[in-house]
Amino acid sequence: MLAYTVRRILVSVPVLIVSTFIVFLVVVNSGDPVANFATSRQPPPSKAAVTAFARHIHANEPVVERYWNWITGVLHGDWGPSVQTNLDIGHDLFTRFRVTVTLVAAAMLLALVMAVVFGVFSAIRQYSAADYTITFLGFLFLAMPVFWFAVLLKQAGIWFNQETGSQFLGTIGEKSPYLEVDTTWNEFTDRVGHLILPTITLALVSFASWTRYTRASMLEVLDSDYVRLARAKGLRRGRVLTRHALRTALIPLATVTALDIAIILGGAVITETIFQWHGMGEMLVQAATTLDVYRTMAWLLLSAVVVIVFNLFADLLYAVLDPRIRYD
Repeated sequence: MLAYTVRRILVSVPVLIVSTFIVFLVVVNSGDPVANFATSRQPPPSKAAVTAFARHIHANEPVVERYWNWITGVLHGDWGPSVQTNLDIGHDLFTRFRVTVTLVAAAMLLALVMAVVFGVFSAIRQYSAADYTITFLGFLFLAMPVFWFAVLLKQAGIWFNQETGSQFLGTIGEKSPYLEVDTTWNEFTDRVGHLILPTITLALVSFASWTRYTRASMLEVLDSDYVRLARAKGLRRGRVLTRHALRTALIPLATVTALDIAIILGGAVITETIFQWHGMGEMLVQAATTLDVYRTMAWLLLSAVVVIVFNLFADLLYAVLDPRIRYD
């Protein structure tokens, strides 16, 4: 297992380098931040100021040299210069990452629990009214665009607050800006209230597809020989489902969860924008709007690392879920 993990990490390094270089080429050629600096300010900056700005963001250097200086700087904690003066990209990135990871972790946990519960229930009640209802809801949520569903939930939260005369369901930001924090409990409930609607937005969209995978995998496992043998031996129904069937059925779910982490991060960008969270989603939008090359690359690099780590974790989880899988 350890040797396999080391091999996977070593293979991931060149993949990460090649992918970031390709993305760097795309980002650098997607716009000219120097021209944007020269034309977007009133009064227009002098030629000396434009030249100094180009030197500041290394725009006058060859692309390969810019990439090499950036990637080696990242290894030393320097994420490159931003078009915004006095902005530390590394500090800004990890501050916002803590905000986004809270949302993504809560959404994934809720989606996984719901996918397992409803997927297993739908499989053992195949072709029943409950199975058809879960299937219908799954396709309904799967067909909903994230931005549209987020807007609906935000409006529903505003209506709920108005009807109840409370502000429990936060619809703007990850916390109340003017909250008088007198106890830890008040701060906790405030953050939970702001977390509910964005979490539901991300979770239900992911839950829709994950439930279908769980149902299909569970049906296949329930029809396998070793499950029928376990039943013939007289084992309790619950033990057969949890110890024999569910563990194997979770392998496809682990795979699709690892692959969907990139989709969830993309959905988080839209969700954070609609609910006005100051997370990585807002950072990416600002970076793309201002043509901030190094800030955009910081977001993409951290997202790529997260995707690689999740895929590695999913591969290692296979051996836990199915003891027949070995990496020796």
